[in-house]
Amino acid sequence: MTTNNLNIGIILGSSRPGRVSPQVGEWIKEIAGQRGDAVYEIVDIAAYNLPFFGDPAGQQQVAAWAQKISSLDGFVFVTAEYNHSIPGVLKNALDSARTEWYNKAAGIVSYGSSGGTRAAEHLRGILAELQVADVRTHPALNLFTDFENYTVFKPADLHIAHVNDMLDQVISWSAALKWVRS
Repeated sequence: MTTNNLNIGIILGSSRPGRVSPQVGEWIKEIAGQRGDAVYEIVDIAAYNLPFFGDPAGQQQVAAWAQKISSLDGFVFVTAEYNHSIPGVLKNALDSARTEWYNKAAGIVSYGSSGGTRAAEHLRGILAELQVADVRTHPALNLFTDFENYTVFKPADLHIAHVNDMLDQVISWSAALKWVRS
């Protein structure tokens, strides 16, 4: 199966003012764009203005979100670590769709004072429940060494190889799972 027909969403998992996830997401997209193996796009949770899970007032936003997730074959989650877990808006977004996630693959890029590793581990458990196969390679970015003043993203060069390894795995699994979904 060729992989150039895969659509991979780079999901920005934070909506907090002053967030750095857009910088990280654009960096991932730049690396991915040099590969030519799939169509990569930024999917910003903040743009969907999702209501709190279960609130009937936001049906249009939830439907648009579910349609976007349905259109994607795989994901790269960009998550901050807030209070040793994922941001609440990311959890809400994951809960706001259900079957649209099934049988797809995901990579995780996390950031925080400990590289966001606790958030990534929490995210893995949630993804398992949503039948999303998460890949092993996990670029973990440190707020102290990969960001200037905690706000300007300046990643160490060593992360580029990790991102490419992660994308290799996401593409392989996304292609295999696309076949499962057909």
